[in-house]
Amino acid sequence: MSNSPDQPVTAPPASPEMPALAPEPERTQPPEIKTWRSIAKAVSWRAVGSLDTLLLSYLMITYIGPFFGLEQSQGEAVKAASYIAITEIVTKILFYYFHERFWAWVQWGTSVVDGKRQESLRRTTTKTFTFRTIATLDTILLAWFFTGSVQTALSIGGLEIFTKLALYFCHERIWAKVPFGVVH
Repeated sequence: MSNSPDQPVTAPPASPEMPALAPEPERTQPPEIKTWRSIAKAVSWRAVGSLDTLLLSYLMITYIGPFFGLEQSQGEAVKAASYIAITEIVTKILFYYFHERFWAWVQWGTSVVDGKRQESLRRTTTKTFTFRTIATLDTILLAWFFTGSVQTALSIGGLEIFTKLALYFCHERIWAKVPFGVVH
């Protein structure tokens, strides 16, 4: 932009500055995340996750298992899927709880806005992928143990990645809005 003789030269608008002796703005501390919040999240996620695992395991054992030489009756498929889902209730609650406690300790991606704790989408996405990695390995090992078929176990774990990523992300975004167990 050129200055012509007809136009006055103007300086950019001045930015407001804090007076030298003004008090510093109050810094808010990140909120404390109580253990009960982590427990409640672990239990609520496990209800959603175990139902998903039960359904996926049954479908994979019944319809994909035969392609890998795993021939089971309907009753055997229900039994194996139930064992996988029931066993993972214990393993996944433990993994989820420790994963939550770790992320409660890591303050990255959290802020306090208007007195409420906020969690960034980047944090939620990172938590989603780190937990999914741990949980998928657990599901594959349990499925392998209860079916005896590595291929069926990998198919259960492989499909579960997609369903659980979407379910977990939604679960985290819902809990990000719930104030239970967050002390400001």
